[in-house]
Amino acid sequence: MAKAIKHVAVLFAGMMLGGSTAALAGGPSDDKLIIDDEMEIITRTAAPEGHPLDEVISGWHYRTKETRALEADSFQNPGMLYVERGEEIWNTVDGAAGKSCASCHGDDGEFLKGIGANYPKWDEANNRPINIELQINACREANMEAKPYKFDAADQKALTTYIRHQSLGMPVEVDLTQGDMKSWWDKGEELYYTRTGQLNLSCATCHEDYNGNYIRADHLSQGNVNGFPTYRLKQSSMVSLHNRFRGCIRDTRAEFPAAFSDDLMALEVYVTWRGSGLSVETPAVRQ
Repeated sequence: MAKAIKHVAVLFAGMMLGGSTAALAGGPSDDKLIIDDEMEIITRTAAPEGHPLDEVISGWHYRTKETRALEADSFQNPGMLYVERGEEIWNTVDGAAGKSCASCHGDDGEFLKGIGANYPKWDEANNRPINIELQINACREANMEAKPYKFDAADQKALTTYIRHQSLGMPVEVDLTQGDMKSWWDKGEELYYTRTGQLNLSCATCHEDYNGNYIRADHLSQGNVNGFPTYRLKQSSMVSLHNRFRGCIRDTRAEFPAAFSDDLMALEVYVTWRGSGLSVETPAVRQ
């Protein structure tokens, strides 16, 4: 039985990754991403010290010409509908305290400039990293006296998208000197290289060893997360980062952890760091 599973895993991995590296290498495009012909986005930059690659490249470069064009035009970008909905939520009173997000932070989005580029951050009260979704829930409970959002609730995704979008074009930077962030980075790095599931694949298998090669009819990117939440054409919906993590883990035929679990938060810290210096693209468009 074990030999049969191993044989299937090898066969499946070969089909997923397109056989040999030389056979189906595609590589990233050389185009520049300029939003609405006004804002140039940093989509290629030197990797941070200690990174296994020399250059970090946005997943935008690995998409088709048509998909890249969608992200470059805010009018066509379907993810902008989530930005608009998120702005509505930001300004809507909710909870027993009779407050909205704007009640504390203003209604013009100015407070949010740069916020989305620097998460996850260290949460001293809970002694762990916190991402934007968890920060939203903390504010809803403590300040608005409202119920926290369930994972991947439509309003949670829309509000997260709106918050991240206010940092569009700003470089991603995670502060590993905060609290115990470095130990979470270490754990995330270990998870990134750990093979899991019946297919015996790790994050690094696809996004480091085989990036630029085909996976079915699509190219594997470096797996940078500067565009999340991301609008995926395949799902016709905005997809959160932990949803994508869990989807990848599921595809290795392994059990995936709960959203916001220690494992996925550690992975978010590490993977976000891997894309340091790339611009926030939210809402990015991917296939």
